[in-house]
Amino acid sequence: MAAPALTDHRDQPRTLPMREVRTRLTQLLAMAELTDTVTVVTRDGDPRPVAAIVPAPAARTMAQTRADAERLRAVSAGWARRLDELHQRSARRHAAELRAATDALAEVWAELDRRIPPGSDPALARLRAAHTDLLRGNGPSTPDH
Repeated sequence: MAAPALTDHRDQPRTLPMREVRTRLTQLLAMAELTDTVTVVTRDGDPRPVAAIVPAPAARTMAQTRADAERLRAVSAGWARRLDELHQRSARRHAAELRAATDALAEVWAELDRRIPPGSDPALARLRAAHTDLLRGNGPSTPDH
């Protein structure tokens, strides 16, 4: 009795029982190599898959995917650690620069208070109010027009 010809189903893997795979192994291997056909092997009488015949590049890709995923996790962890260190360093530098700017502004206001008494210049009073709001974290006050 002649075996039925295998039909081409590239969009989904074909499923064959082990008995049929044994008789057509050479043909299935050639199809996997030439047409990227995947054949799922089941035990005779049991529809659950036990193995697969896949093109060699696909098999290597799955093994490499696991290795690549591990490398990607390691590289990502390294970059995350570096970014965290840079963020902390930047935050420290920003805090130091903010302290220096705040101290410089305090010196400027002290000198202005010495030269121009508070309340004698309306423009300076608006600037002082905006600066005070900024120091409190309220943002600059809006001048009335």
